[in-house]
Amino acid sequence: MSEKKKCNSCIGGQAVLEGVMMRGERSMATAVRDEKGNIQVESSRFLPLKEKSKIRRVPFVRGVLNFGTSMATGVSTLLRASEVFEGEIEPSKFEKWCSDKLHFNFMTGLMYFSVFMGLCLSIGLFFVLPNFAVAGIEMLVVKFSGVVIPGVVYTLIEGVIRIVIFIMYILLTSVMKDIRRVYMYHGAEHKTISAFEHGLELNVENVQKQSTIHDRCGTTFMFLVMVVSVLFFSFMNLLPIHTDSKTANMFIDLAVKLALLPVVAGVSYEILKFLAKFDNKFVSVIKAPGLLLQKITTSQPTDDMVEVAIAAFTAVQTLDADVTIPTTKFVTKVMKNKFNSELDGILANIGEGNCDKEWIICQVLGIKRSEIADKSYIWSNEFDEMLVMAKRRASGEPLQQVFGFADFYGMNIKVTRDVLTPRPETEYLVEACGELIKDNDLKTVLDMATGSGCIALVIKRDNLVDVTAVDISPKALAVAKNNSLINDLDVKFVESDLFSNVEGKFDLIVSNPPYIASSVVSELAVEVKEYEPTLALDGGEDGLDFYRRIIDNVGEYIHDGGYLAFEIGYDQKEAVIALLNACVAPSFIDITAKCDLEGNDRIIIAKAVCNV
Repeated sequence: MSEKKKCNSCIGGQAVLEGVMMRGERSMATAVRDEKGNIQVESSRFLPLKEKSKIRRVPFVRGVLNFGTSMATGVSTLLRASEVFEGEIEPSKFEKWCSDKLHFNFMTGLMYFSVFMGLCLSIGLFFVLPNFAVAGIEMLVVKFSGVVIPGVVYTLIEGVIRIVIFIMYILLTSVMKDIRRVYMYHGAEHKTISAFEHGLELNVENVQKQSTIHDRCGTTFMFLVMVVSVLFFSFMNLLPIHTDSKTANMFIDLAVKLALLPVVAGVSYEILKFLAKFDNKFVSVIKAPGLLLQKITTSQPTDDMVEVAIAAFTAVQTLDADVTIPTTKFVTKVMKNKFNSELDGILANIGEGNCDKEWIICQVLGIKRSEIADKSYIWSNEFDEMLVMAKRRASGEPLQQVFGFADFYGMNIKVTRDVLTPRPETEYLVEACGELIKDNDLKTVLDMATGSGCIALVIKRDNLVDVTAVDISPKALAVAKNNSLINDLDVKFVESDLFSNVEGKFDLIVSNPPYIASSVVSELAVEVKEYEPTLALDGGEDGLDFYRRIIDNVGEYIHDGGYLAFEIGYDQKEAVIALLNACVAPSFIDITAKCDLEGNDRIIIAKAVCNV
């Protein structure tokens, strides 16, 4: 008897709804073709066998454990694949109650219950039913003929019945349209593995040349279980475990057979694993019935099905070879109730949580707030992005920093923790400066304490002026320069402690300086005191330090007739005007204040009169 070794792959698989799952030494991947025709791949990692408990490597025992694990994995994979097409099912009130009160995931429990019921159905069909059928046959034979037939004969009859039921079950499922497509994907899975085992490049042409039949198929394993069970159960007739009651004997036989099932599964697993290593006539005869059944459970796949199987196989190969490669997830539908409730829960402690939630949704989906109501579902990758943003916002991070930008006077301004987030009230300052420039034909502008550069950039965008922007923080200047590049605006940036490095004179000097009193900074909202630079907030003991410094030194840098424009705190109008009135060189005239929409004083404008 000649033996021929095969090149075996450690990768096995399973067909799922419109796809294939492949499982390797330390990873698994499921590939499906979604409703748009794209191939999606979801992958995960697990401990390789050699790193698991020793009991999982014990011959015969490993077969039992692998069988149970395969069933659970198979069901969960099938459910997960279906979500690509159907989306996640909305949880019922009972499911929510289980989650909230019992801390129990109802769907996970349902999955394991499904595995249990599937196992019960299999036991009922393939063991309980044949057992009762043979018991009935034995009673009829004894009643009508009086002939006592050896128990081994009934065991063989029971085995035949079990195999017939198994074949009928497969035949019946094969006429169902959806199952036929699963069987086609089953064929694609076998073909792909075979192509690899024959050393061929994994492409559609090479894979389609392979057979849909494979040695290590679960169908062959199930048939082996049937055959091995006949051999095992035959020995039961030699055991002194029978009573005088036929009914009692029937249930004893059933109980013993069920108890031996793990042993049967373990032995069958080892036999299949051993036979898969060889390719000769003797082995072919043993495997023939199981391989023949695969003619039913596998079908010739289409080319696009093969592409899916190759994608799953390649993903597992890649993940097994390199542990640094990240896993992937399916993009599935997340229904409206789910994404709304989860976002609401995360943002529950935020004062404007619902408003922030809507802005997050709009940002991720690229839609207007008025369009949110039309969304019955979103995609899971969009939902994941929303969850990350919501958690950052819930921690106190300003929404603009979460998004990475703020809208300021119609311009997108990048923001980080190194700069103040542009406020709506600052737009009043920009608007006032625009009016000054146009009404007085101003040509040069200096933006003092520029921060993100928002004031300087909008003034440059909307006016034909030369703009210089100054800040003491190099990190803030880096943000401002980046904003100028993004918006394609030519502004000169200078690192300077107010006027220390400034050269020349200007027609307009504008500033939104730090104006919070030092004692108040620690009392500011979390969004401000923990996520914005104190350097841009703290205006000294009374909040007026920077106004004093600018006013005291502005004479050398402002043209006669030039303008000084400040943003101020809502209660600082009188104090800042007093500082302007006290200045001698230059002196200031036409001092005016402007209010915001809420009636708070926000802007101070003064005209400089220089002594020549």
